Amino acid sequence: MEDEALKKDEQRKDSLKNGKDNGASGGGDGGGDIVLKPKMTLVNGITVIVGSIIGSGIFVSPTGVLINTGSVNMSLIVWVISGLFSMVGAYCYAELGTMIKKSGADYAYIMETFGPFMAFIRLWIECMIVRPCSQAIVALTFSVYVLKPFFPDCQPPEDAARLLAVCCILVLTFINCWDVKWATAVQDIFTYAKLLALFVIIGAGAYFLFLGNTEHFTFNNTKTEVTSLALSFYSGLFAYNGWNYLNFIIEELKDPVKNLPRAIAISCTLVTVVYVFTNVSFYTVLSPEEVLGSEAVAVTFADRVFGIFAWTIPVFVALSTFGAVNGILLTSSRLFYAGACEGQMPEILTMIQIQRLTPTPAVLIMALLSMLYLTVSDIFALINYVGFATWLSIGAAVLCLPWLRWKQPNLERPIKVNLIFPILYLIATVFVTVVPMIASPVETGYGCLMILSSIPVYFVFIAWRNKPKWFNRSMVALTRFLQKMLMVVGKTKPAQV
Repeated sequence: MEDEALKKDEQRKDSLKNGKDNGASGGGDGGGDIVLKPKMTLVNGITVIVGSIIGSGIFVSPTGVLINTGSVNMSLIVWVISGLFSMVGAYCYAELGTMIKKSGADYAYIMETFGPFMAFIRLWIECMIVRPCSQAIVALTFSVYVLKPFFPDCQPPEDAARLLAVCCILVLTFINCWDVKWATAVQDIFTYAKLLALFVIIGAGAYFLFLGNTEHFTFNNTKTEVTSLALSFYSGLFAYNGWNYLNFIIEELKDPVKNLPRAIAISCTLVTVVYVFTNVSFYTVLSPEEVLGSEAVAVTFADRVFGIFAWTIPVFVALSTFGAVNGILLTSSRLFYAGACEGQMPEILTMIQIQRLTPTPAVLIMALLSMLYLTVSDIFALINYVGFATWLSIGAAVLCLPWLRWKQPNLERPIKVNLIFPILYLIATVFVTVVPMIASPVETGYGCLMILSSIPVYFVFIAWRNKPKWFNRSMVALTRFLQKMLMVVGKTKPAQV
């Protein structure tokens, strides 16, 4: 009986890996192949990128950028360069996305170019570091903005901030496990909150700029150390995370050859303008010392500008970050599923709760990993962890572009990027990943260890095919136990009549 169970388990894994699972092609209850239909217009593509980029970063990163640049003008330059850097990366992804039309974005590009080992490292970085660490950062930002009005003259207690961040994650974990419609409704509502908060801040800043409040816009105290400037880009680039999300759903975009580069250009330009204007607004009212002394810059800004209505900004920012935590939980199950379809993630993470029809195991593992990262309460240390891992892996994806030009020159390329762009991006990636190793060896060291931990995992669980029977039986038994505990099943192909 055990051998028969093992055979069935292997057949299910092969079905996932070969893309035969009905769920891999869009899901549904009917027979036959179901594929994703291109329904997204150019405007939809722009809103996906803008909505993915604008999150908690703009509310927490100004302090991190200023700490490492020393002056207001240099910090604004870092914000502009970070936007251009993201735009160049997104432009390179446009060629990759129209050339390799597979779900999974950079994971799929690395799989096609460098094979399963490098693709697994990318998947490991995203699932074990980037997604949960980003969620911890956003949850901590949420708790700081909620608590700040109660501690106006000092920083909120670290333990209180961490506990509130855990509560935020647990509430949203319940929502995502209970009903997908609830989760999407939360996402829609809180997206408007963050945009409203930014427009209010920019409007107030424009008023004070018109009054001539420009005394803080100088290069005084600018830091010239290369290591400090590199660390400033971690905070700046963290705020731009999400520019590559449209590539995850490129199959659903109408006329991607025309609309993908347009969506990238418009949305990245729009976000860069909004971010720079938001920072300019902060510095029309706040001095560099006030920004450096605040963990919640928008709250400090609101206290100085809006008087009795100052409470509105932290409320909107808290709602924004609450929605951002929800967004990470909502989208991560796609990534887990893409990895499982290649046989590189545990099968349990592809399974669906039979009553609620939600990806409960994937949501729960994301929540647990995020709460593990909350043992570190320093937001900027977490940003260094996620920044190092993110830009190292995205740099590897951009490297696919010149590599495929050399190895497979005859591949169809509807969009062909000038090679100067990926070369510039790769040089900049080396700068923002290698230089901070000197300035922040502890954080980057932890990041390297977490990345290197993927190697034994790959060789033990994926590359090693002839595992002992007791090991395979243990894995089957564990999967079945978790299935019974969580009441989840895998998506199976309908029987052919």
